[in-house]
Amino acid sequence: MLRYILTWGTAGVIIGLFSTIVIQLQKQELSSPVTNTAAPYSRDSYAHAVKVASRSVVSIKAVAQVAETSSHSQLDPLLGRFFGQTSPHTNRFNTKTSLGSGVILTKDGLVLTNYHVVANTKEISVTLMDGRSVSGKRVGSDPETDLALLKIELNNLPSIPLSNSDQLEVGDIVLAIGNPYGVGQTVTQGIISATGRNRVGLNTYENFIQTDAAINPGNSGGALINTRGELVAINSAIYSQSGGYQGISFSIPINLALDVMQDLAQHGQVVRGWLGVEGQDVNPEILKKVGLKDISGVLITEVFIDSPAYKAGLKIGDIITQIDDKKINDVRDILNTIADSRPQQKVEIKTVRQMQSFSTTAELIQRPQLSN
Repeated sequence: MLRYILTWGTAGVIIGLFSTIVIQLQKQELSSPVTNTAAPYSRDSYAHAVKVASRSVVSIKAVAQVAETSSHSQLDPLLGRFFGQTSPHTNRFNTKTSLGSGVILTKDGLVLTNYHVVANTKEISVTLMDGRSVSGKRVGSDPETDLALLKIELNNLPSIPLSNSDQLEVGDIVLAIGNPYGVGQTVTQGIISATGRNRVGLNTYENFIQTDAAINPGNSGGALINTRGELVAINSAIYSQSGGYQGISFSIPINLALDVMQDLAQHGQVVRGWLGVEGQDVNPEILKKVGLKDISGVLITEVFIDSPAYKAGLKIGDIITQIDDKKINDVRDILNTIADSRPQQKVEIKTVRQMQSFSTTAELIQRPQLSN
């Protein structure tokens, strides 16, 4: 017991002396000039890019009337018993509200969004980042690329800076800005997973950028930007089996969107050329049937009466191999080549007919518009 007491006492003396020395050293350090040799602090952040772009991203609320067909048995059990299985149907309209996003492209109020956000709407409300909410008027829409152009009556708006989407590469960092699930403006980050996706089956004309940036319902029509805050694409859709984000998102390149926007602003619709044929990709089985080898092209399966193709002498069974200087490999090549041409433009078409080369010239007309 005595040894324990003595040892504890000695330790207290040592601790007291050590504390005195530490205090004296601290006083010396405070009185000496401070030299900071550490590297200056730098955070990895995309805050600047978000600040540049986010003020140009808006939230869109669209109200539509949707026709609903209901039997009397669904409306009233008594009527159901009266009419039985052969009950007449009653048409009624329900109000449907959809939420989406949009991007301010010009200072005078042109806003680009997805067609599916504002399709069949009777009322559109656009809310800016600063909280202002105004009515939006649809200038024009293009269901075949899922794009729509709106106009809001405000001036000196913050238009978003633009990038060249043709220069995007797989692996580039991108940020998605929108209003998912209506919770408010949200930013997510990812990379470019692929470019030129054109067999997704969403639109007639596809050239999607694929990204793993989280995009959910309500993000449609929002901005996909680079790390400088420049717009590279309009967010459009996700691949999902659950309805929520699963790592595969699709956006419309801004270069394509701007071409569509220009036509919508000038004409209220997109002006595209039309040939008037339907076809299918040539494959080994088709080549075997027609006795050909090693050619690529599109087999014509239908020619519309009085169409440019009909007037140019194209027939079912012809294989289109080239249009002007564009080699045709599949149906999408024809679709895009003709769509990039204008009405009244003449194109030279090279085909194979009954194992013989055949060439003709067709004068295109405007592609019939889908209902929008």
